[in-house]
Amino acid sequence: MTYQVTVTGSDINFPCEPDESVLDAAERAGYAIPYSCRKGVCSSCEGALDAGSLAVRCRGTAQGPENGVLFCQAQPTTDVVITPKRITERDKVVRKQLTAKVHRITRPTPDVAVVQLRLPTGVRAKFAAGQYLKVFLDDGDSRNYSMANPPHENDGVQLHIRHVQGGRFSEEVLRTLEKGSKLRIELPYGEFSLNPDSDRPVIFVASGTGFAPVKSIVEDHLKRGGERSLHLYWGARRQEDIYLPELPEKWASVSDRVSFTPVLSHPAEDWTGRTGLVHRAVLEDLADLSGHEVYACGSPAMTSAAREDFVHEAGLAPDNFYCDAFVPSGDLVVTA
Repeated sequence: MTYQVTVTGSDINFPCEPDESVLDAAERAGYAIPYSCRKGVCSSCEGALDAGSLAVRCRGTAQGPENGVLFCQAQPTTDVVITPKRITERDKVVRKQLTAKVHRITRPTPDVAVVQLRLPTGVRAKFAAGQYLKVFLDDGDSRNYSMANPPHENDGVQLHIRHVQGGRFSEEVLRTLEKGSKLRIELPYGEFSLNPDSDRPVIFVASGTGFAPVKSIVEDHLKRGGERSLHLYWGARRQEDIYLPELPEKWASVSDRVSFTPVLSHPAEDWTGRTGLVHRAVLEDLADLSGHEVYACGSPAMTSAAREDFVHEAGLAPDNFYCDAFVPSGDLVVTA
């Protein structure tokens, strides 16, 4: 039978099939709930079950009232009432599966590959800045990578792929790719996009290749002539791990609304810039974040620490924290 999902404190109500996740049902009905991995790891889609019962994959049954429910993994067993972190109305998602060709592979550092894919002639990819795609492996498994190019560059996609020890894609597939190699992809996915209804100043907190979706968002914002101020804090272990420093430096040089602060946790002795944890550098500069929006992309440890400290130490409203958490690809979440 079909169950009904009702959102507390709103007039939102949509159907959900017993074998369908609440997240998928919301998307099918034209609503967006924040999510990143869709695999139950990143917690971006976490919310409250106020009434009813849900079967949560690999975690048993949730019986309302209960907090911390992952809507990407939750399937109804009764009608339910929920409170997601956010839910907004939007056009229904139309995804495409395409076969893309490798156009160019560059390695700005030994641990990071920038892969430029070209789509079939005459085909354009419609996506929002900050979204990601799936790359399918030969056995049907997939890996998720953020699209680093802005939406107006839509005849192809750019991926920033970090080498992961034992990673099926970064070790087994990537080393065999060359110009002309084909990859099967599906896009778009994700909700890590700049809030169009806000004029608040933006803080980006990125670690490693979490820079990829930030690049897409910033370049799209500049192309559109956006008025919001953007400050990128990019964290890494060593200076060479800030693998494309010339890009944010260029953004800052051409727009007085863009600022860039690299932060190293294990710097060389001659490093004269900021050091320590990247999110703590934000707090050193901005003790009050109540008037800001924060977009954090990187490891779950970084994004979780940033959310906790920004909310409790700097007064950031939880609804103004957006995150795209990723872990090594073997765990099947966004690897940016």
